[in-house]
Amino acid sequence: MPASILHADLDSFYASVEQRDDPTLRDRPMIVGRGIVLASSYEAKAFGVRTAMGTKAALRLCPNAVIVPARFHAYAEASKRVFEVFRDTSPLVEPVSIDEAFIDVGGLARTVGPAPRIAETLRHRIRTEVGLPITVGVASTKHCAKVASQAGKPDGLLVVPDGGELDFLWPLPVDRLWGVGLKTTQKLGLIGIGTVGDLANVDIERLTDALGRAHAHHLHALANNRDPRRVDTDRRRKSIGSQRSFPSGGLTGDDARVIMFELVDQISARMRGKEMMGRTVTMNLRDNEFRSFSRSVTLPEATWSSSTIGRAATRLFRDNEQFINSGACTKLGLSLSNLSSPHNVQQSLSFEPGRSPEVDAAIDEITTRFGTSAIGRTGRTSARPDWH
Repeated sequence: MPASILHADLDSFYASVEQRDDPTLRDRPMIVGRGIVLASSYEAKAFGVRTAMGTKAALRLCPNAVIVPARFHAYAEASKRVFEVFRDTSPLVEPVSIDEAFIDVGGLARTVGPAPRIAETLRHRIRTEVGLPITVGVASTKHCAKVASQAGKPDGLLVVPDGGELDFLWPLPVDRLWGVGLKTTQKLGLIGIGTVGDLANVDIERLTDALGRAHAHHLHALANNRDPRRVDTDRRRKSIGSQRSFPSGGLTGDDARVIMFELVDQISARMRGKEMMGRTVTMNLRDNEFRSFSRSVTLPEATWSSSTIGRAATRLFRDNEQFINSGACTKLGLSLSNLSSPHNVQQSLSFEPGRSPEVDAAIDEITTRFGTSAIGRTGRTSARPDWH
């Protein structure tokens, strides 16, 4: 199979947008987020600053870092422009998140050129048209392309040639594989597996004893570059959501609440902007073994109210607080599904406490005109939202 799949991943996306828009931040260590590190520049990462770290801890590592508030409207606009370039490059685009996508360019070889040339053109366009650095991995499978983009960071292009996939993958540390976290790395180390090549050549029964059948077979296939998944272009919207990822052991309950409050405000504002309402609130969690699970609650009626969504999210948070506080939580996500147009929803009178629709609308207007930093909470966890 030819190397025709691109994994395009913007470099330190939030931080890069801030450095693009404020020239005084360029080439300086900087942190996006107050209380929690939502993103950091590569200059700050060099000091050990990582996503989801508390800002006080980050400043101890990098005292000269500049802290700036998050501007989600700017990131959404930048993402929109980047994806316009993606889709102008190829019709086969699979969004992965706000700042990354898989792109299949296999059908463009005769008319446009080989995949590496297309990838270089894509990087140039993102840099000149959007003003952001992006790294692209090119390979014959989605998994190998993603590993390549991570290995090529920052602001790089790494092409894994046809037939060279195993030469590229096998020398890598085993935790470079998609789905191998700290605990899996430790379990593999106990049976003498330290590289992807070790994993690819281990007896499968021995691997099954260590990891379980499903996980063992999945990782063994990836280590041998067996990944039959194609780029999925089905973009039908089934939910509206957002998530935050963080390193193993890097989260506390108070920090997680701050993230949850931010997700509620961000998602409810997006729903109102898209004129969509939802009934089912889902909280997605992932542990440091990349095992995911979700909990959900379905509301009596569809809503886009920050207060209603926030109360439901708070209930789900409390139900899972022990896991979130355990240090094993590496992802917290929130989404709304069972979407419908407000024109199809029978509205009822609400006597529940919380922010009124007028307040939601006023906040949306302020953040649209002046950015998310123009209005916000007065503190981290001492100032609870009105739905708490």
